[in-house]
Amino acid sequence: MQTATSPGAPQGVRQVEIGPERDGQRIDNALMTLLKGVPKSMIYRILRTGQVRVNGKRAKPETRLAAGDMLRIPPVRMAEKAPEKGPAAGMVSSVVESIIFEDKHFLVIDKPSGIASHGGSGVSHGAIELLRAARPTEHLELVHRLDRDTSGVLVFAKTRAGLTGLQAAIRDGSVTKQYLCLMVGHPGKAKFNVNAPLLKSVLQGGERMVRVSDNGKPSLTFFQEAEQYPGARLMQATLGTGRTHQIRVHAAHIGHPLAGDPKYGNKEMNKAFKELGLNRLFLHASHMSFELDGRSYSFSAPLPDDLKEFLDNFAAKSRKVRRLWEQLQEEARTDLE
Repeated sequence: MQTATSPGAPQGVRQVEIGPERDGQRIDNALMTLLKGVPKSMIYRILRTGQVRVNGKRAKPETRLAAGDMLRIPPVRMAEKAPEKGPAAGMVSSVVESIIFEDKHFLVIDKPSGIASHGGSGVSHGAIELLRAARPTEHLELVHRLDRDTSGVLVFAKTRAGLTGLQAAIRDGSVTKQYLCLMVGHPGKAKFNVNAPLLKSVLQGGERMVRVSDNGKPSLTFFQEAEQYPGARLMQATLGTGRTHQIRVHAAHIGHPLAGDPKYGNKEMNKAFKELGLNRLFLHASHMSFELDGRSYSFSAPLPDDLKEFLDNFAAKSRKVRRLWEQLQEEARTDLE
C-alpha cells in the first residue's frame, strides 16, 4: 500500500508492474509520466546511475518496457506544483478536427504544426493529452512521435493489440513512412539515399541532439525529388530506419539542410525563407502504411495550407534565396582552396 507524502517530499522505493498500455514504451518516456513534477535532468540522472531497474537489471533511457515487467523507481523529490489546468478548448477542438481515420484499433490525425505529440519539456498538453481530454472514457496511447514543428500523419492506438502490433512492425521495418521536405540547394541527383549512422545525445536539461557518427546506429533515408525551385528542392523522404531527427540530420550531413530547421539548418538561409513566409520547419509526414493481422492500413495527409502558400510565394520570389545559396557555395569552395 502506498503511503501519502507531503508535497515536495521524496517518495520511497516503488515497484511498479508494467501494464499493457506501456508495452513497448521507452523507459525514459514512461518515467516522465510516472514521475510528474520531477525534472527531466533528474530522470536521466537516476537512469544513468543505475537506480532504475527493470526485472532487477539496470536500464538505459532507450530500454523498452514490456507488459508484466517489474519497474523499480528510486526515491525522488517531487517538485511542488500548482494544480494543473486542463487544455484550452480551442486546442482540443483543433486536434479533434484533424482526425482523418478511426477504427476499433487506431485513431489517426493530421497533426498541425506547433502541437507536440505529448506533453513535456515545457509543453503542458500534447496531441495525446488533448485527445484524452476530448475522449475521457476511451483508452488512447501514442504509437510513435512527430517533432512539434512537423505536421502530418500521427497514429494513436485504442487497443493493446493495435499498440503492440504496430510498434513491433515499426521496429522490424515493415512500416512505410514518407515525408515531404524542402531541401536547401540543389542535390546532384534527383534520386539518392543517405546511409549514415546516427548518434543521439541528451544535453543537460533533456534537449536531444543527433549527429552522424561511426559509433551511432545504422540509419538510412531514401530521397526523391518531387518539385524544383530556384535554390531549393521539394523532396519526398522515405525512412529506411526510424531514428530521432533522421531526415533533418541526414539532409544537413550532405550539405542540403531542411528549410526552416532551427537546430540543424543554415541560419542565413532560414532568415531568407522566413522573409518569404516560412515560419517553421518544412517537414510534413505525408504517408504511412502497414499491414496488421491480415489488414492493410494506409494513411495520407496533404501538404498543409501554410506550406502550400509558402511554395506558391517562393516560386515567384525565390531569386534572393538562389543568390544567397550560390554565395554560400562560393564561400565554401574558397575556404577549401
